[in-house]
Amino acid sequence: MTITTNALPDLHALKGVQHQTWSSGDYGSVAWITVPLADELVAAVDLAPGSTVLDVATGTGHVAIATARAFCPSIGIDYVSGLVDTAARRAEAEGLDIAFEVGDAEALPYDDDRFDYVLSAIGTMFTADHRRAADEMVRVCRPGGRIGMANWTPSGFVGRMLQTVGRYVTPPAGALPPTRWGDPQVVAELFGGQVDDLRTWTTAVRQRFLRPEHYADFFLTNYGPTLKAAAKLDQAQRAAFRTDLVNLAEEFNLAADGTFVSDWEYLLVSARKR
Repeated sequence: MTITTNALPDLHALKGVQHQTWSSGDYGSVAWITVPLADELVAAVDLAPGSTVLDVATGTGHVAIATARAFCPSIGIDYVSGLVDTAARRAEAEGLDIAFEVGDAEALPYDDDRFDYVLSAIGTMFTADHRRAADEMVRVCRPGGRIGMANWTPSGFVGRMLQTVGRYVTPPAGALPPTRWGDPQVVAELFGGQVDDLRTWTTAVRQRFLRPEHYADFFLTNYGPTLKAAAKLDQAQRAAFRTDLVNLAEEFNLAADGTFVSDWEYLLVSARKR
């Protein structure tokens, strides 16, 4: 008799693939899309000036910059050194004293109960090990401190775009959809009994492009997930992939003048550590 077992996902290998994805393209030229989410997240957690803040998976530093503007000692951490360098330059340009560090959201190099607020906007949701990433956010937050997130939803525009990517390129073995973090039930399960006063609500950020085709080409050139996916396709598949991205933009388009204007839905999360 042959017994088959499901092999555990190689999360280390998956993390390497994800690191390559986010190191590709020019995320700095795409990152402006999520700038407004930082201020919304600061408001969602009712940030108190003077509090200590950790911005997990900071990317180019939006949240850390927003919290530093509120006179909070802030640290931003990300595992892509190029993004950390960009974040540091942005902070320096504004004269903000922010410590930006290279590190792993799944193994945060900080003591337990270190920060008053632990935040992440469109960052932690892209980790390999969702459970561990959630546990790490809780661990470094002080009891009574707040954890806050902004995550793309599965049914919103970005969630649908990532689904389109998945139709053309099979996700790495063991990969969970990042937009799970945009589902309130999944967020509650990930944080489990470690938090209370867990509140979630959906909102959206409006985006504007010259045309649906402009959006598709811009993302195929600059955004890691779409760029890396297109690189694995032959010419005919790439053309079909681009057409599907254009069609998605047309489906969500609010403009009637040939431009592309769309509301991109995301989930805000605010919780208090027990």
